Amino acid sequence: MGDNAQTTFLDEVAALPACGKISECIQCGVCSGSCTTATHWEYPPRKVIAMVRSGLKDELLKSNSIWFCVSCYLCTARCPRDIKPASIVHGLESIALKEGYKPPTKTTTMYKTFSESIVNNGRIYEFGFMFKYYLQTNPLAALKMLPTALNLLAHKRMPLTPKKVKGKADLRIIINKLSAGGGK
Repeated sequence: MGDNAQTTFLDEVAALPACGKISECIQCGVCSGSCTTATHWEYPPRKVIAMVRSGLKDELLKSNSIWFCVSCYLCTARCPRDIKPASIVHGLESIALKEGYKPPTKTTTMYKTFSESIVNNGRIYEFGFMFKYYLQTNPLAALKMLPTALNLLAHKRMPLTPKKVKGKADLRIIINKLSAGGGK
């Protein structure tokens, strides 16, 4: 290949961590049959892999399919070729977000808020996590949760301030290293 060779969508996905075996998929459908949320996907996991291999990037990234993976990893555990469909779907999510595709769900907002809570506090800080999530998505929906929140607070099951965590600085170093691609 010369320097002018253009990277295909398949090459882009195959270069992602744990996605290198995508070309070895035999389209058996075990991933789609194992998927607990496939009925909600515009294109089930088997078809997602076929679309990547066919170069249908825009059509795939505009669909709702990649956003409904709940990371149960049944598809990965049952794949006879060790393809790792869940990793491929999560890789597609990252490509979509980098390229400005908007997810049709609030899942990425929840994921980002959850991750920020761990990075900032060393563990999940439930009250802060949910407060920030509802502020970013639908503040009025938080009102429905108020009775539950008050009950948790009354029974000291949800502290108003985050707990101190030993090794928080070490965790931040690890996360920064992984974010920079140093986890390979």
